[in-house]
Amino acid sequence: MARVCGQLLSRCVRPSHPLTLRVREAGQEKPLELPAGAVTMLMEILEAMAAGRGVTLVPENAELTTVQAADVLNVSRPFLIKLLEENALPHRTVGKHRRIRMEDVMAHKSRIDRDREAVLDQLAREAQEQGMGYDRP
Repeated sequence: MARVCGQLLSRCVRPSHPLTLRVREAGQEKPLELPAGAVTMLMEILEAMAAGRGVTLVPENAELTTVQAADVLNVSRPFLIKLLEENALPHRTVGKHRRIRMEDVMAHKSRIDRDREAVLDQLAREAQEQGMGYDRP
């Protein structure tokens, strides 16, 4: 169902434009206007659902526990604590507990992904230069 809905919705989407849908409720049709950002998010949710992936929506200004932040970064909680103690990731303390803003977690994740991509690109370049079975495009 998610795949079919996503395909139907994708035919109607115009970038940066709201989308008006007709919703039938109690036998009456009512127009429903969705902001462009909501339509984009809905399409991403439907795509994830169609692929069998779970979806979690978290506001950007949300604060996460160390367990939640570790889950988002796909690292262990002790590794995350080490990052916090090294000030690699901003956080605040509430009582004895640490809280990390979602946007800081996502910024850190983006940095990690960029660094990983750069290393993989360098490895591929070196493999090509050394003729290790990779043909240059």
